[in-house]
Amino acid sequence: MGFIGILVVFAMVFGGFILAGGHMSIILKAAPLELMIIGGAALGAYLIANPMKIIKSGFKLGIKALTAKGPQKKDYLELLQLLFQLFQVFRKEGPQGVEKHIESPEKSEIFKAYPGFMHNHHAVHYMCDTMKITLSAELSPYDVDDLLDGDIKAIHAEEHLAQHAVQAVADGFPGLGIVAAVLGIVKTMGHLTEGTEVIGALVAAALVGTMLGVFGAYGLIGPVATKMGADIEAEGRYLSAIKAAMISLQRGAPPLVCVEFARRTIMPEERPTFEEMDKATKEIKKAA
Repeated sequence: MGFIGILVVFAMVFGGFILAGGHMSIILKAAPLELMIIGGAALGAYLIANPMKIIKSGFKLGIKALTAKGPQKKDYLELLQLLFQLFQVFRKEGPQGVEKHIESPEKSEIFKAYPGFMHNHHAVHYMCDTMKITLSAELSPYDVDDLLDGDIKAIHAEEHLAQHAVQAVADGFPGLGIVAAVLGIVKTMGHLTEGTEVIGALVAAALVGTMLGVFGAYGLIGPVATKMGADIEAEGRYLSAIKAAMISLQRGAPPLVCVEFARRTIMPEERPTFEEMDKATKEIKKAA
């Protein structure tokens, strides 16, 4: 929906301007240089303020915000099926049976059956690394809870740094638009003897800078930063479902109960129904 939203923003803003009798030729003529000043200064400030990993993460999460939907119901159903199947192996074959799967998930037939999960690298490491440590050390459910909670916080902290960096760019855009406008007025002062028509065109071009700064902040970059935050929270909820199942497993609950604990943490709109989950687990049992 991100690109559709951008089209709506452009259509409504500039469509309204045209319907009101405005001429796009003025904006189109001034926009390239104004965008060079505003966008270039914003990019430079972004590079000054952030280390390279945050810069890269900001671009990556920004693109994801415009293209990705976040975990959907089918993604959660796939996750719950994977958890159930993996825990079934653990219950029947013990630690040795599940160890070969978590050591090399990319080679595991169980994991390869769920490509959506495998594409989520955070989730893969989150689950597999936790199972490795729980199989090799005596940890209480409270220890596992703390371990998983700390991991989610660390992942969120890094991603939120990227989001805040992009939001800072949005916050700075109106000010940089004023800088571009002031430079335009400075330029205009050198043409005061050339008549009102020339002065009017130069002032109009200067005001385009202010408009682009505010438009870019509140119509484009700010909403992208907001969507980045929503995506981070959605990813956190996905990891929290894994966390609930892992803690339940550590308490000694059977696979079906572990999966139910995970299912109950999912938001109602995205949560598979009990009947859907029951059907999926029965199919896994039959296949086994």
